[in-house]
Amino acid sequence: MTNVLRYSLRNISPQTLKELQEHYPDASVQIKLRAKPPKDGLEEAEFWHLIAQLDWSKTGDDNAVIEPVVSALSKKTFRHICDFADILSQKLFLLDGEIYAQSFTDTELDEDFSADRFLYTRACVVANGKETFNFIRKNPKEMPNQVTFAPLLRIPSEAYKKQTMKPFDHVWAYPIETFSNKVAWSSFKQIQ
Repeated sequence: MTNVLRYSLRNISPQTLKELQEHYPDASVQIKLRAKPPKDGLEEAEFWHLIAQLDWSKTGDDNAVIEPVVSALSKKTFRHICDFADILSQKLFLLDGEIYAQSFTDTELDEDFSADRFLYTRACVVANGKETFNFIRKNPKEMPNQVTFAPLLRIPSEAYKKQTMKPFDHVWAYPIETFSNKVAWSSFKQIQ
């Protein structure tokens, strides 16, 4: 049987959290957020504005390519860094599906399909901006298959580390791993 305890996040004191940990040491916590962030959060337009700051003139040096975004994001609030990560995860999740993967491989999905490479290709689509992302969403057969950009996934953690000198401990709002979007992979039997 599952018990549901509801607390407003702003009302959970360290003492309350400690008591919950003592009484339910094996429990997991799920935080339900509003579908639309309050006005002080990072909006999608600002996300795309940050993505547009990737410095492609430095191609070949991934750290240099992402540095302008890391730097700009590190000057924002913790909330904005989390929002950036969450919007990024949503975009990656939306591109996670069989219809995109089939175009990605140019062949039938088989044992040579790389789930990691497909994730990094989805990251590349997002890194190329809003227009590219929207184009691929409408034209899945145009999903690129020769380019990847894994460093995009590091931006939130690098920004937070630059701001605080601490590791970023945040759970993506959407799972980003390939095959996470169950609906978009519903007709595909995953390769074992």
